[in-house]
Amino acid sequence: MKVISKEWLKASRDDMLIIEQIINIEHLTHMVAFHAQQAIEKSLKALIEEYEIDIPKIHKLIRLKKILSDKLTIENDELLANLDELYIDSRYPGDMGLLPNGKPTLADAQEFYDFAKEIFSKVCNILEIDKEDIINAKS
Repeated sequence: MKVISKEWLKASRDDMLIIEQIINIEHLTHMVAFHAQQAIEKSLKALIEEYEIDIPKIHKLIRLKKILSDKLTIENDELLANLDELYIDSRYPGDMGLLPNGKPTLADAQEFYDFAKEIFSKVCNILEIDKEDIINAKS
C-alpha cells in the first residue's frame, strides 16, 4: 500500500476517534455527522490514491463513490446524500446541520458512525490491510 493511501486512512481513523468521544452527546450530533462525512471522504480518497486516480478537489461523497464505482460498492446513496448535506450545513451558523426533520438524533449519529466504520473496513479489505494496523498506528 502506498504511504499516502495509509495516511488518508489514518486521517479517517482520527475522525472516527473524535466521533467516539462525542457520540453520546446529544447537542453534538451534527458534529458526529460532520466527522462521519469526513471519515468516509478520507477512506474513499485513500482508495482513489491507491489506484492512482486524480483526486478531485471535491467533498461530495456521491461523486467520490461514482469515481470508485468499479472498485467499491456502497449501497446507501440516501445516507451519503444526507451526510453531504449535513457536512455543508454543519460548517455554517443557522440551521447547523439539520436533516429534513430537524437535527440528527443520537440514533442518527450512531448510524452515521456505523456507516463510516463500514466504509473504512471495506476500503481496508480492498487494500488488503489489517484495519487494526491503521487503528493502532501512531500518528
